[in-house]
Amino acid sequence: MDLFYRSTRSKGEVVRASQAILKGLAEDGGLYVPESVPILDKSLEELSKMNYQETAYEVMKLFFTDFTEEELKDCIQKAYDSKFDSEEIVPLVEADGACYLELFHGATIAFKDMALSILPHLMITSARKNSVSNEIVILTATSGDTGKAALAGFADVKGTKIIVFYPKNGVSPIQEKQMVTQKGENTFVVGITGNFDDAQTGVKQLFGDKELAKTMDAAGFQFSSANSINIGRLVPQVVYYVYAYAQLLKNGKLEKGEKINVVVPTGNFGNILAAYFAKNMGVPIAKLICASNENKVLYDFFETGIYDKNREFVLTSSPSMDILISSNLERLIYLTAGCDAEKNAAFMNALSKEGKYKITPDMKANMKDFYGNYATEQETAETIQALYEKAGYVLDTHTAVASTVYRKYKEDTNDSTKTIIASTASPFKFTRSVMNALTANALTATKYNEMGDFELVDELSKMAKIAVPKAIEEIRTAPVLHQTVCEKEEMKTVVMKFLGIA
Repeated sequence: MDLFYRSTRSKGEVVRASQAILKGLAEDGGLYVPESVPILDKSLEELSKMNYQETAYEVMKLFFTDFTEEELKDCIQKAYDSKFDSEEIVPLVEADGACYLELFHGATIAFKDMALSILPHLMITSARKNSVSNEIVILTATSGDTGKAALAGFADVKGTKIIVFYPKNGVSPIQEKQMVTQKGENTFVVGITGNFDDAQTGVKQLFGDKELAKTMDAAGFQFSSANSINIGRLVPQVVYYVYAYAQLLKNGKLEKGEKINVVVPTGNFGNILAAYFAKNMGVPIAKLICASNENKVLYDFFETGIYDKNREFVLTSSPSMDILISSNLERLIYLTAGCDAEKNAAFMNALSKEGKYKITPDMKANMKDFYGNYATEQETAETIQALYEKAGYVLDTHTAVASTVYRKYKEDTNDSTKTIIASTASPFKFTRSVMNALTANALTATKYNEMGDFELVDELSKMAKIAVPKAIEEIRTAPVLHQTVCEKEEMKTVVMKFLGIA
């Protein structure tokens, strides 16, 4: 049966999966959602006998119904291959009573690889299916990880160009080096003198610029998105929650039908929304635990029912979560409002004009499976140190936020349900913050502060007894190829110059 997609902001246009993937964002500014979340047609016992690629097909076929079996399997095989340094693709590691789902074994050592390894193939296939002759211009904003993962996925892919905007002073040095050293004739990386929300807002404005769209079309270009707002990003993320549960079942860690909790460090809300979709597909997930850093807009939202971005923006050691506008939350708002596009559009309009909105008591009741909390910078550092001392396991800063919130959740609820924590990045991506957290005395701290980022990489490798990932080694001496920096108001001009249509 065909599954169609609608915008979260209007009752009008209905599109197929391939069209939603190509467009990225609906014409009215809304996000595409499936008309219903499909139910798994294989039991979790059956899925437990499958590898990651096979599981991916069983999940994605239910969402991408206009792809043939051959097309979808081809995309999956090209995505989840030797780029990943683990045959399991997403290993599960137990440490101190929780199960860490390692989502960082791809080419850029962050969870974004899980979706961005397949998105270029989904997009090229979608373009072919819809007889698109224009060159596809991927336009994306990043808080750190999406940018490199998207660049790596789309580099030198025929029929595409990719433009990535990032906050110049809002990503880690390793994250920035990964992006600005990116090869590929079709790649373009731009730092902006603002924060991630400025970059994301600027990208959304470019998508909504009708005059620009006309100019681009005349020149043989059209925009699409690689941000987590693209349904082609969200659906592949659902896979690893299904796979993780099935693997725990296979390894005898769970009884049939036993529920688990899932903890996700959350910025743009896409990764935890994928877990929500997995739950609605039939995976026995009890609580969805939303972990925030000091930019705790989501924690406040789940506590009060009020989403309010009017607050100080805090730069933290978990920069991928330094976000005040969680774009993917719109999908949850729409779904919990009974798929009422008009009601959702009113909320989003209020967010745009006033910077806040308040959901109804019924909607808040529909979110009862969510729990929110946050971690301070000090708590994050203490968690990294404590887990290393207790279990010899090193967390990155984002995963440490999740681990901290998991501890708080247990203290609040006394809930002993088995728990998966989404481990979203390698500690090598945020080496300075991790090493400072592991430091026990002031003398060592001073020594580390005087070291360069790559010297710290080697120190961490020695301390944690983990080999330096290939993704870090290859940028150690790589030349900087992208040096463009602009004001947020100049983003349109920069894009037009890159495309040669200025």
